[in-house]
Order: sequence, then C-alpha cells, then structure tokens
Amino acid sequence: MDKFIATTIFESLSSGVRLDVFRLLVKQGLDGMVAGEIATTLDVPPTNLSFHLKAMTQARLLSVGQEGRYQRYRANIPLMLDMIAYLTEECCSGNPQQCVDVRAVQAAQQGSSTG
Repeated sequence: MDKFIATTIFESLSSGVRLDVFRLLVKQGLDGMVAGEIATTLDVPPTNLSFHLKAMTQARLLSVGQEGRYQRYRANIPLMLDMIAYLTEECCSGNPQQCVDVRAVQAAQQGSSTG
C-alpha cells in the first residue's frame, strides 16, 4: 500500500458516521447490508447515509452490488487488512512480536488505573 491510498482511506474514515458504517459492515462480513438496513441500524437519515456510502465506495472501503432494487454494501476486508499491515510493518523496529508485548503492558496499565 502506498501513502496516497493510506491517506485516502484515513480521510474517508475521518467522519464519525463513516467509521460507524465501516465497523458495522466489518461485523457483517461477506453478507454485508442493504442501505436501508444500515440507515435504520445507525439511525442515520437515508439521504445523509447515501452521501457517505458513495464517498466510502469511491475510496474502495466498500463494495456495492445490486440486488433487485436494493444495493448491498460490504466492507473491503482485504483493504482493511492491508491498511493494518501498512501501519504495523515498521512496528517495534521490524520485530512484530514486540508489539504484542507492548499491547500486553498497555492493557495491564489500563487495568490497574481503573481498579
């Protein structure tokens, strides 16, 4: 993944509505959801949602397929995984096993600060 694609993805997810949509569709996996279901689930007006779905599709975060008179949206899971790999490829000086250790320490610190 190059920097241009990464910045396009981040720009597309910078809206709270879009981030909610993407997270919802990631949960649905290959089944995806039709636009009306997304609007109802997230309590977003359909016209507002349509604007966001179009932008996310253009950014390749979502794919869309026609099902009769409905459009079914699916999260682009491979792109999401590529983005995660792009962000973590230099993690801990190229020693990704250290990243797991860092996360464990952070989780322990957060647990002790809440208790």
